[in-house]
Formats: sequence, structure tokens, C-alpha cells
Amino acid sequence: MDEAGRGSLAGPLVAAGVLIDLERIGRRERRALAHLDDSKQKSLEEREALYPHVIRAAACVSVAVRSVRAIDTRGLHVSNLGALGDCMRGVAAEVDAARLVDGFPLPDCELEHQPVVDGDARSAAIAAASVIAKVTRDRYMHRVAALYPDWKFEGNVGYSTPEHRDAILEHGICPLHRRSFASVAYSQLGLDEIAAEIAAEDQAEADSLSERGADVIDIREAIRAEADPDDVESIARDA
Repeated sequence: MDEAGRGSLAGPLVAAGVLIDLERIGRRERRALAHLDDSKQKSLEEREALYPHVIRAAACVSVAVRSVRAIDTRGLHVSNLGALGDCMRGVAAEVDAARLVDGFPLPDCELEHQPVVDGDARSAAIAAASVIAKVTRDRYMHRVAALYPDWKFEGNVGYSTPEHRDAILEHGICPLHRRSFASVAYSQLGLDEIAAEIAAEDQAEADSLSERGADVIDIREAIRAEADPDDVESIARDA
């Protein structure tokens, strides 16, 4: 299990779980998995190239999303642990497997598991989950970029780049920005005026934001497109 988007200013947090059955995969899949590493160290093109190989090699894939509203309501860390736990239950609740999670123990998860520091650089399964989480989140941010062109999400995917910070200074924030970061992240970035504006917004605007609900990410279509023709039915069902 691994996640993407934990440190971003905008957009959802996406966690993924990948179950790899070494007795099930062939030589081609093993060679592809040998190229896995922390997805943050890969370029967008490299992650996109690895994505279909992970889908083909995986016995099961699970994705859990926490929307901006959920993060603001429950907190980032709690949301992150919950998403990772959901992914673990999705891929490894009923199998005898080594359950590995990148970095954090999951205190509320009833399944036995092992946290691995720098897991995406030490475990092929965690690295595979990292690829699924990052590609899924990036594709979503690229799609919604057209709805909020002032913040150039197609380039920064919600992270704190100089251009993103300049856009926040010029345009303020949009519904995809995490409001709970106002007291910490924005002020640390020297955006104290933006933090003050967020804190001063009235309840009507907060209610309007809440009514948007969670953005839904459905990866089934992507899984079908990436899978081998003979494996479409089983892979889509497992995912």
C-alpha cells in the first residue's frame, strides 16, 4: 500500500494497494517489476509506461480516494491512514500475504501488516502501488485542470510549485484547494494574506463547498484499456 498527494495544497489524496502473486506472473511481468521504484523519482512518462505493466502483473488492485472535503473535515493524517487501510482490506483481507505499507502503521486496521520505511524503494509491491496511486491522481488533476485554468493544475497537479504559489497570490484559492492547510502550509509559504482570507470566509461559502461532495475517480475503464485482451474480465473483476 502507498499513497499520492499527501503533501499537495490542492486535490484529493489517492491511496492504492497492489497484490502480487509471484507464482502467477511470468517472466515478462517480472522484468517489468524490476524497473519499479519510488514513483516520485520517475517522470510522468515513465510512470505512465509502468502503469499497464503493473495492472497486468497484479492479482488485484485497490484504490481509495479522500476528497478535499474529507481531508478538511477529518485531517490529513487520519484521512491518509483510513485510505491505506481501505486499500489493504480491498486487496489482502482474505489472502495469506505479506501486507506491507509505506511508512506508517495503521492503528485502526485489523489486518496484520508491516510498515516499511522508504518502502517504495525497497518493495516491488509498494512501488507498484505508488505507481497506481500517482498515475490515478495525476490523470484526475489533468482532467480537472480545465475547470480551474488559473492554477495550472495540469503542470503542478496541486503541489507547491513557485507558479502555483504565484497563482494563489493572484487568484486566491479554488474549491480544489485544501482549506485546512490555511493555518500551516499557506502561512509557511509566506502566503499569510491568503491564510487570513480563507479563515475569514463566511459560512455560506463553506456550505457551498460542502455541497460539491467528493470527486469520484473510477479506474475500471483505465484498467480495461491497459489489460491484455485475454485478461480483461478477471483483472476488471479483481480491481
